[in-house]
Amino acid sequence: MLIAQLSDPHVRPPGVLYHGVVDSNRAFAEAIQHVLALDARPDLVLVTGDLVDEGRPDEYAMVRDILAALPIPHLVIPGNHDDREYFRAAFSDHGYLPSRGPLHYCVDDHPVRIIGLDSTVPGLHHGHVDQAGLDWLADTLAQRPDKPTVVMLHHPPLVSGIPYMDEYRYFDESSLRGVVARFGNVEAVLCGHVHRPMVKRWAGTVLCTSPSTATQIDLQLAATARPSSHDGPRGYLLHSWSEGDGLVSHTVQLGTFGGPYPFA
Repeated sequence: MLIAQLSDPHVRPPGVLYHGVVDSNRAFAEAIQHVLALDARPDLVLVTGDLVDEGRPDEYAMVRDILAALPIPHLVIPGNHDDREYFRAAFSDHGYLPSRGPLHYCVDDHPVRIIGLDSTVPGLHHGHVDQAGLDWLADTLAQRPDKPTVVMLHHPPLVSGIPYMDEYRYFDESSLRGVVARFGNVEAVLCGHVHRPMVKRWAGTVLCTSPSTATQIDLQLAATARPSSHDGPRGYLLHSWSEGDGLVSHTVQLGTFGGPYPFA
């Protein structure tokens, strides 16, 4: 099974630039076209949050217009820039999304089961899943403890070391870790939010974060660092799963580069 993970497109209304400088709508559309041009087409696309920038209905209308070019089945979860209720309304035809409450769900139609966790806190930017959500996760994982499973949520439960990102990270990671660590069939935990690829051994599995299709947050580790981003390199993750080899994750960079050359 081949899974493409796109994240943090921060779509704006038509003609509006992200932070006034980046055409995030065009960048998201280009990322989708790149996925479709791969020599092996993915079976599924995951979009791990911050689909829009301000949680506005006209932004969600734009997201749906862009996603209309994607013939591959796709699953979405909200991020801290999304509005949960406008998000729910915009994707009302996505039958896996619950009609009320946090947007937690499980899709078990593929060789790898996909669990989506809604880690958003309405009105705030940090991540959290309450006890009811953690209980739901534990019950859902327990239903098929032997099936390969991917858990996705927007906020990665880690300390990145980038001070201006860690100010609104997923704070209560130990409670979530305690649930995931009980199950040995979680192939990976896939996240967005940090606009960078990161990898961590966590809860007995692997935690990956995806780059953004819009802008990349700069790697600055000094405690005095100020928020900083660049218009690229954009990217996404591609996860390849097979029964014999498990899950292998690749970072795909978007852009035009020299080559191909006849060597490896």
